[in-house]
Amino acid sequence: MGKSTTKTLNLLELKPRRNLSWQTNDDDRIVLLVPKFRGKLARKWVVPRLPKPDIRVTLDDFGSYVWQRCDGETTVEEIGRRMAEHFNEPLEPLYDRIGIFLRRLVKDRFLILDPSHTPS
Repeated sequence: MGKSTTKTLNLLELKPRRNLSWQTNDDDRIVLLVPKFRGKLARKWVVPRLPKPDIRVTLDDFGSYVWQRCDGETTVEEIGRRMAEHFNEPLEPLYDRIGIFLRRLVKDRFLILDPSHTPS
């Protein structure tokens, strides 16, 4: 048997990027615009007839802070470091919290954690 060439990904090195439309509300919180339908036919025939084609999901202050920095350029480690400085309060376990949040957004296809966006 040959050696495995699978590389273990380090979440802190990944650069998440947004994969969903969003807005900022009056409280500077992020509102995610989640399509009610994702299928090609539904988008073509059903969505144009809906008064509100999206479900609006408002993130809290921490989620909004993280979302705004998911630009495909900033690493998860840097997001956490800046977050700790910005909120100036104990957020431990910081990276565990960020990891859980990001995994949920990736699972729902709101974010992309593309291994090709890792540092070289």
